[in-house]
Amino acid sequence: MSVYKNPKGGLTEAGRRKFENSGQSKNLQAGVKASNPTGQDARRKGSFLTRFFTNPSGPLVDNKGKPTRLALSANAWGEPVPTNANSAARLAAKGRSILKRYQASKKNGA
Repeated sequence: MSVYKNPKGGLTEAGRRKFENSGQSKNLQAGVKASNPTGQDARRKGSFLTRFFTNPSGPLVDNKGKPTRLALSANAWGEPVPTNANSAARLAAKGRSILKRYQASKKNGA
């Protein structure tokens, strides 16, 4: 396993810095692990869950039944590792719910 990839999902701090230094990104941050995030953390987590799990870009488990890096990315954000399309859909729905709550709080001036 690479020193840049966290075996539990996501990138290590060194991995985020390497990616930033390659010029492909300017501001990579660690995943938001809070179960009820607020403010910009809610926007980031809701957006991540919605983007990654509405239509997963690859399999969630490999041929041996182990979770793939895509599935483990949910763990890096404090969520259970999805193993099938239904559990991925639940994560996507949670992401949409978080974004809806974020938008409502933004309208209320919070």
